[in-house]
Amino acid sequence: MIKALKICLLAAMFCTAYTQLRAQTSITIKNGEKWFGGAVNEAHKMPFKDGYSYDMYADTRGNQAAPLLVSTKGRFIWSEEPFKFTVENNKLVISNAKGALTIDSTGNDLRAAFRNAAKLFFPSKNKLPDTLLFSKPQYNTWIELVYNQNQKDILSYAHAIIDNGFPPGVIMIDDNWADYYGRFDFRADRFTNAAAMVDELHSLGFKVMIWVSPFVSPDTEVFRELLDKKLLLLAKTVKTGDPQKDIDKPAIIEWWNGHSAVLDFTNSDAKNWYQGRLDHMVKTYHLDGFKFDAGDADFYPPDAVSFKPATPNEHSRLWGEIGLNYPLNEYRAMWKMGGEPLVQRLRDKKHNWEDLQKLIPHLTTAGLLGYQFTCPDMIGGGEYGSFIGRDKLDEQLVVRSAQCSALMPMMQFSVAPWRVLSKDNLAIVKKAVNIRAKYTPYIMQLVKQAAVTGEPIARSMEYEFPNQGFADVKGQFMLGSKYLVAPMVASGTMKTVYLPKGIWKNDLGKIVKGPAKIEIEVAADRLPVFELIKK
Repeated sequence: MIKALKICLLAAMFCTAYTQLRAQTSITIKNGEKWFGGAVNEAHKMPFKDGYSYDMYADTRGNQAAPLLVSTKGRFIWSEEPFKFTVENNKLVISNAKGALTIDSTGNDLRAAFRNAAKLFFPSKNKLPDTLLFSKPQYNTWIELVYNQNQKDILSYAHAIIDNGFPPGVIMIDDNWADYYGRFDFRADRFTNAAAMVDELHSLGFKVMIWVSPFVSPDTEVFRELLDKKLLLLAKTVKTGDPQKDIDKPAIIEWWNGHSAVLDFTNSDAKNWYQGRLDHMVKTYHLDGFKFDAGDADFYPPDAVSFKPATPNEHSRLWGEIGLNYPLNEYRAMWKMGGEPLVQRLRDKKHNWEDLQKLIPHLTTAGLLGYQFTCPDMIGGGEYGSFIGRDKLDEQLVVRSAQCSALMPMMQFSVAPWRVLSKDNLAIVKKAVNIRAKYTPYIMQLVKQAAVTGEPIARSMEYEFPNQGFADVKGQFMLGSKYLVAPMVASGTMKTVYLPKGIWKNDLGKIVKGPAKIEIEVAADRLPVFELIKK
């Protein structure tokens, strides 16, 4: 360990000098070496092919990202700041680096590359998010209610979960529950008694989260208060020629719900104000936690003025720090917070097969970046426009999506299966929930181990079986080291499964010897699982 640390530190010192002398760093890709990392939402394009390019500065691709690249030959590249990388002519070219690079070659496979990087730069904190997020399904009100979040329909949704035979878990109240962004009280026209609503949800067996963001609606009482205290990100405007005097206008950010100001969390007073409002929500309405949305690096203009100098990426990371105060948390965008007890959800996927096929590579790549407590997107997709028009709904896709999520670290419903599915398909989705219940003790064991070791819960085939030709396999994953999970992620019933060396027992009780490439028929109600009996 000491020797490896010395090597890494020497590499860091060398690379610091190197980047000071050169505008870019070029790394020759070894024969058979394949690279992963950067942005979770790009994982379906990994391992990177010739011509791929990504600049991390002010761009986390709408999901989790980290300044880390890892290779199947055990190498990793890390920087405390964002950088650009391009794959061209069998070289990995690093440019636009905002900080020193560490290039480490002490490992010999993908797992070693991850472990070495994690130990040095994002060690696990031995803390867990609320374990109810793993042990039971989650339910989000977004697809059913969209922007019409209201007390009556939220309670109806919760009662329908129970009435249709689904187990209670965490329920998330989504966007538009307040009068405007920055106000932390329920809007009176839709919530007659929000505290009583939450109490009723508790009585049904749910814990309750609510959607929040770092945005503040302009021209509101809260906005004026925060602007006066300079707790908002500011814009540069030159009138007198004295930049310090002229920085008094808010930076107005365009996002998917219009234009808003954004809190400046480089200022501890802004952080304390925000946390105070969240604590007010917990105390007043008996809430259990928060869904922290937005916070993407690209919502922080590079030329904006903050209390302390910070890159857009650092602003995103600071947003992540808020959630550390609440074990019941969820994030959709994140920068450089690997190893922390924060739940990371994949970004909204469309209701189509192409996006369903992204779930496995995206989730396993999140693990490679240190984000172990991961949640796939809402079952059937979280992009609400896909659900406008009942004729557009593909029931088979909803069923396969539920099966795909069933043995991931978490599974989250939003569209109500009992509303959109036939009786037979609803029964299949409930079967997927029951399958999860069967494996929950093992999942919880992995969750606890991840808090200590930082290792992924859901792992790519290359991670668990290195250098055996699995780097490009995207349609299956390992749940820990024991179970190979191969859900159907395409229309139809035939699937190709790649089994590593060993003796495997499938979910039908059949013994299969690997290594093998097998074609299996997957009935509508089947989730193929292969247990490793003997290596």
